Amino acid sequence: MKKILIVGGVAGGASAAARLRRLNEQDKIIMFEKGPHVSFSNCSLPYHIGGLIPNEETLLLMSPEKFLKQFNVDARVNSEVIAIDREKKEVTVVCEGKEYKESYDKLILSMGAKPIVPPIKGIEKVNVFTVRNVVDISKIHHFLNGKPKAKVAVIGGGFIGIEMAENLKHAGYNVTIVEALPQIMKPFDYDMVQILHRELIDNGVELIVNDKVDSFDTNTVVLASGKKVEADAVILAIGVAPETDIAVKAGIELGKTKAIKVDSNYRTNDKDIYAVGDAIEVYGALFNDYFKLALAGPAQKQARAVADHINGRTVDNRGFIGSSVIKVFGYNGASTGLSEGFIKAMNLNIDYDTVDIIPFDGVSIMPTTKLMHFKLIYEVPTGKILGAQAIGRGNVDKRIDVIATVIKFGGTIDDLKDLELCYAPSFGTAKDVVNFAGYVASNLRNGDFKQVHYSQVRELVEKDSYFLDVRMPEDFAAGHLEKAVNIPLGALRSRYNEIPRDRTVYITCKTGLTSYTACKILQNMGFDNVVNVSGGFIGLSQYEYYNDKTTGRKPILTSYFK
Repeated sequence: MKKILIVGGVAGGASAAARLRRLNEQDKIIMFEKGPHVSFSNCSLPYHIGGLIPNEETLLLMSPEKFLKQFNVDARVNSEVIAIDREKKEVTVVCEGKEYKESYDKLILSMGAKPIVPPIKGIEKVNVFTVRNVVDISKIHHFLNGKPKAKVAVIGGGFIGIEMAENLKHAGYNVTIVEALPQIMKPFDYDMVQILHRELIDNGVELIVNDKVDSFDTNTVVLASGKKVEADAVILAIGVAPETDIAVKAGIELGKTKAIKVDSNYRTNDKDIYAVGDAIEVYGALFNDYFKLALAGPAQKQARAVADHINGRTVDNRGFIGSSVIKVFGYNGASTGLSEGFIKAMNLNIDYDTVDIIPFDGVSIMPTTKLMHFKLIYEVPTGKILGAQAIGRGNVDKRIDVIATVIKFGGTIDDLKDLELCYAPSFGTAKDVVNFAGYVASNLRNGDFKQVHYSQVRELVEKDSYFLDVRMPEDFAAGHLEKAVNIPLGALRSRYNEIPRDRTVYITCKTGLTSYTACKILQNMGFDNVVNVSGGFIGLSQYEYYNDKTTGRKPILTSYFK
């Protein structure tokens, strides 16, 4: 019989405890949680503020009594582990002001990560909150209760910040998001995230990007630009830092990211101490280096692996790629693997290309069908899939889950073409979004046509490039790129003499599909100077909208797609 201690509950610790018990009925398992709740739905916390989860108790998944009854696990709440003695193999625990020691044969660290609260000047002059657990969300809820017109500033545009902003808005509060970077939601590329920027401001959220907090004044956030934001409450969601204090004091080695370093079995430099969850760094399977990945799914997989290793089972650790999904008002966004921004920021030596398409997520005549913005990133020499992002009002997670699976098995763009996926008009199309992405990528890799992305169009317009719009006249009249020439697709074969051959012709339409057809028609007629604009008018509208509305720059579109 072994005595196994677990420091921290929630996703990592609670999952490890349950798996340990399923594998061995004799071991003694004790789990320590410094807060009052040993297991709760961390990712659901913002939805209590928005009223989707009205009862706070619903957030609690398991009580200590339930853990003991169902798993014979001794779950001790309000019990903080403050020290580890590796030589004596014991921990020091503080509960209700009293210290005691507890010995172990194996120790699992699952302390998670804590919200970053920098020492900003004047922070005592505002009502500051963080979001980590049920206690935190309860404090926010009780503070704002009875203040229906309260002004709330959310500092940070990551998962927690955006979900909090949406739910605060649903609850009727006036919300401002402040993000120091040029965009929110770093898992998405700048071109894709503009859809979410637009959705936020269209739903009444004031979005401030590329501006950081300089200081606080009385109920006021003062930004580096000099702008002041009134705030009855400030939600700090600028990021998290791994909880490593007790590990460092015990001589547990940290990795290059300042998170706990573990081997392929999630064992630290002490053979009897393991670590999982937000406190550790993980191996990036796509770029051969280590990074921090604060997601519940990976934490639970790591916890299972630790329990298996402790019980003599083989652990298959293939690293992580990072898959996530978020809802932003009416849009859903999902991503997996590498983004183009990450590749550039990390200076990864990868020869890659991207596919940007906006197909329907179902048969177009079905009333539930929605357009989906889909971006695929692949390695040019091999066709290997590196990552993907999808944003739309439908089931984006379904498509990104497919891509994540393909990446895990080392798949290529040719595999995407060959995937056999479910089809019925209410669920998708016979040629699904991911199939379509594979076809386009294959055509690009084979040199069948040339493209530019909608994010490159403004620069081309400023160079007075020639744009040809092949939509119908009524669609063109409703909104188009200024200075574009309109020749409908059906008229190309009779009006091709109007198209110049001595300069590059950039062809656009609604989404990039009709313009691709136009490119092929003209190529077959001897034009070698045609380039497709991927994403078309819809992509341009989404990309240009936020900056046009917030910076006052001169628009390049006569109107925006609605």
